[in-house]
Amino acid sequence: MDCYRPSPSNSWIYPTVILCLFGFFATMRPSEPFLIPYLSGPNKNLTTEEITNEILPVWTYSYLALLLPVFVLTDYVRYKPVIILQGVSFIITWLLLLFGQGVMSMQVVEFFYGMVTATEVAYYAYIYSVVSPEHYQKVSGYCRSVTLVAYTAASVLAQLLVSLADLSYFYLNVITLVSVSTAFLFSLFLPMPKKSMFFHAKPSKEIKTSPSMSAVLAEPPEGETLGCGKRKSASEIPTAPGSPSEAQLSSPAPKAETLQVFVQWFRDLKECYSSKHLFYWSLWWAFSTAGFNQVLNYVQILWDYKAPLQDSSIYNGAVEAIATFGGALAAFAVGYVKVNWDLLGELALALFSVVSAGSLLLMHYTANIWACYAGYLIFKSSYMLLITIAVFQIAVNLSVERYALVFGINTFIALVIQTIMTVIVVDPRGLNLPISIQFLVYGSYFAVIAGIFLMRSTYIIYSAKWLREEQSLATSQNADGPHPEEPRNTTTSTRL
Repeated sequence: MDCYRPSPSNSWIYPTVILCLFGFFATMRPSEPFLIPYLSGPNKNLTTEEITNEILPVWTYSYLALLLPVFVLTDYVRYKPVIILQGVSFIITWLLLLFGQGVMSMQVVEFFYGMVTATEVAYYAYIYSVVSPEHYQKVSGYCRSVTLVAYTAASVLAQLLVSLADLSYFYLNVITLVSVSTAFLFSLFLPMPKKSMFFHAKPSKEIKTSPSMSAVLAEPPEGETLGCGKRKSASEIPTAPGSPSEAQLSSPAPKAETLQVFVQWFRDLKECYSSKHLFYWSLWWAFSTAGFNQVLNYVQILWDYKAPLQDSSIYNGAVEAIATFGGALAAFAVGYVKVNWDLLGELALALFSVVSAGSLLLMHYTANIWACYAGYLIFKSSYMLLITIAVFQIAVNLSVERYALVFGINTFIALVIQTIMTVIVVDPRGLNLPISIQFLVYGSYFAVIAGIFLMRSTYIIYSAKWLREEQSLATSQNADGPHPEEPRNTTTSTRL
């Protein structure tokens, strides 16, 4: 599969096309908007309690258990094997959905779907190992856009087939199986990367960092402060007199290299999260993503509760398509909005968290399915808008390596929070709340997030106002100071 050798000028085109094709067919899953009606219908005949309490929580637990091992393995084996593993997991998931029966089989389905979501990191990280930095932004946009288009197209197709052609949910899953199988075939044609971000970061011909050179990395140059910016590569570090030459520097042992990577991860995370700006945006990311995933996992059960199962009146596919498209438009509009995010960013987090809380409470209190659909549209669009801003605010001053690391840790923290929510709210060993009351809890959860960031934004705005007043006062005092002919006070003033 690696016999293809594109010309250097077009070396980014082939892997980008193959990866986009993989992403399109992997996301083209028309069965997903109608998963709960399929499981509770005559094909599987499962009860709402079995789906809510015994089946769906398995995805959360397996995703949490697999995320960190897969994150490390993905970089170590250089992405392509993990993308292939994702394709295999997709096929197993939908084969079991089609032909498995009973709670146990569906729990295995959720486990393999947890594997699918845990391995998504390879899809977005792969491109950075085979594409030169000048193409990163362009290729990342292609890869993300194609999944958005595929998800929207799948939702529209599903709604048309169910509403107009009266197609059984079983055949929606057959279409999905064909699509993910096609994605698996495309994954086999991806070129094997020669490097990765962490374990295989430098080609063998490059200089390896020795322990003596690590001290240079650890200390910033005189006059500079150590921030969470882009880390210097070994090739940028000047060789000190008497240091070993390139021929004398040898590769570290695998165990030592692995330990060095983990130590560097710890240092990078400590340095990044020491920035208050990045810390609070990451905090919102983790807590909001946990709530968002929980809502997405159980919203179809709420819709079925509000409007009992009737094929002709279910519009899950249309709602998902509109919500995704609306969120995409909102995210796109962010690029054209000129806002001082350092000053007003956390106020935006607070206000839109209030909107999210209100939409979830509407979904709880309303008995009208259309109002419930509207609440979901508002909720998903708000989240997609804010997560776009959060990603930009976190990534703007980070290298690719540090962004991937922070993204992975934020996702892991979100999963920990989501698992705690699942155990307390959904699991039979916890409160085991009915689905309607669950959304009251989720709405209250986002209200607490809004309250925290409202207090934080009020403090930031007040501090900025106080600082401006102090600066204005200092300026006026300087203007009224002694004239040139008058003797000057030699006391040194402190700069604000």
